[in-house]
Parts: sequence; structure tokens; C-alpha cells
Amino acid sequence: MPELLLGLTEYFAFYNGERPHQSLGYLTPDAVYRSGNGGGAKIVDRFGETTLGQRQIAAIEVASTT
Repeated sequence: MPELLLGLTEYFAFYNGERPHQSLGYLTPDAVYRSGNGGGAKIVDRFGETTLGQRQIAAIEVASTT
């Protein structure tokens, strides 16, 4: 079990900090998070005001009709 945890910790550090992702414009997830741009995720730490995404709006519309 300790070897598994160490391996996962190392992999996640690589995956988020070193490996560029095509879907993020060949940036790392850490770089995108720090910049506050991209991915469609809400980065509350960076922006005080959040807006609703398409899925959230659709879920609200569905909930209001049922």
C-alpha cells in the first residue's frame, strides 16, 4: 500500500504540473488553474463573481418545468 500511494502521488504531480494537455492548449492543468482561464471550470479563487454554464442553465430549466 505505501508503494501505491507514493506512485500515485508522483503520477498526479507529473500529470498536473509537467504534462501538457492538448485540450488545455498544451498547457498543464496547474498553469491553467493559476491563470484563471480555460477548461470551463469555475475558479472561485480568481474571480469573485461566477456565471452559470450551459449545463447549469439547462438543469435549472428542467427543474423548473417538473
